[in-house]
Amino acid sequence: MQKLRVAIIGQGRSGLNIHGKYFRSEANEVVEVVAVVDAIEFRREKAKSIWNCDVYADYTELYGRTDIDLVVNASYSHQHAPITKELLLHGFNVLTEKPFGKTWTETQELIHIAKQKNLVLAAFHQSLFAPNYTKFKEILASGIIGDVHQINLRYNGFARRWDWQTLQYFCAGGLYNTGPHPFGIALDLLEWDPAVRVDYCHMDTILTSGDGDDYAKVILGAPNRPVIDIEVDSADATSSYNFKALGSKGAVTISGKSYKIRYIKEEELEPRPVIRESLKNEAGEPIYCGEKLNWYTEEGTVEGDAFNIGTGTFYQMMYDRIRNGKPLAITPEMASEVIRVEEICHAMAPLPVKFGICDQE
Repeated sequence: MQKLRVAIIGQGRSGLNIHGKYFRSEANEVVEVVAVVDAIEFRREKAKSIWNCDVYADYTELYGRTDIDLVVNASYSHQHAPITKELLLHGFNVLTEKPFGKTWTETQELIHIAKQKNLVLAAFHQSLFAPNYTKFKEILASGIIGDVHQINLRYNGFARRWDWQTLQYFCAGGLYNTGPHPFGIALDLLEWDPAVRVDYCHMDTILTSGDGDDYAKVILGAPNRPVIDIEVDSADATSSYNFKALGSKGAVTISGKSYKIRYIKEEELEPRPVIRESLKNEAGEPIYCGEKLNWYTEEGTVEGDAFNIGTGTFYQMMYDRIRNGKPLAITPEMASEVIRVEEICHAMAPLPVKFGICDQE
C-alpha cells in the first residue's frame, strides 16, 4: 500500500493531538507525515523528532513541492478558508479543519477552485463516522421507535474558556468551534435536504472571557422531516445525553458510548377508536384516558469514538478518494451547507463584538 504523503499545517491541539495522534497510532495504515508547518520553533523541533519530517515556519514554503498528496490545514479557524484557497491555487489537495469557513460564499469559492483544478477538497467532519452516531442512525432506520418526530442533539458541558477560541475575531465561539459536529449530524439526519431552515436561534455569552458564544440553542426544520433541537452549551452542569429521538413507538437516548431504547410493540396495542363523549367508569364517574402499556427496553454500548474510529474512517475515505478515485462520503458541499446554516444562526442572533486584533496584543 502506497501511503498518502501528508503535510500538516499547525501543531496546536488539532494538528498535534487529533490528526497527529491518529498518525502516530498503530491504527494508521494510510498516512505518512512528510512535512509539518508551524510558526513556533519548539513545535517544529518536536514535529521533526516525532516524524523525522521536513519542517517549515510558513505554509508558503510548501509551494513547489510535488511529492505531497494531501495538506491538512489545522491552522487558526479564521485562517481555514484563506489558507485553503492559497493551497488549492498552488495545486494541493486539502483537508481543512472545521469550520470550513466563516461564510457560505467563501466555502463555495473553495469548492469552485477545487473543481476547476481537479483537486480533492474536504472538511474534517469526522463525527459523522463516530460509532455512537452510526449506532443512533441504525436504531432510527430500524423503525423500532416508529416514526421520528423530534431529535435532540446536545454538545453540552460546564467549562470556562479564555483562549483565542472565545473570540469572534478568530471565527470562534461555540457555534463555530463545536457547532459543526451537531450541525453536520443534524443535516445528515435531515438527509441534506436543501429546504432545511433555521426556525429558532438564540446565542449568549455566559462563562467565556471572550465575546464569542458559549451557549447556543437552535431549532432546525424541513418539510415532512423531524424537528431537530440543537444545544451547544458550555454552561450546562447536568447534561445527561448527547442524542435523543422521540418516535411514535418509543424513544432512544445515547450518552457517550451508551445507548438505551424504550419502546412498545404496535401489534400488542388494543385498537382505540376515537370516542366523542366524555369517558366514564362503570359507576358513571368521569375518568381520564389511561391504559397499561407493555414497555420493552434495550441497552448497550459502542466501541470507540469520533477521535479514533471517526478519524481513522475519515482518513481511509481520503485515501480511497486520492489513491483509488472513490467518491467522498462526506463532500465539501455538505460542509458548505453546515456553514450556510451556521451563518444564518449568527445573522439571527448576533452578539456584540468586543475584541479586535489589537486587543489581543
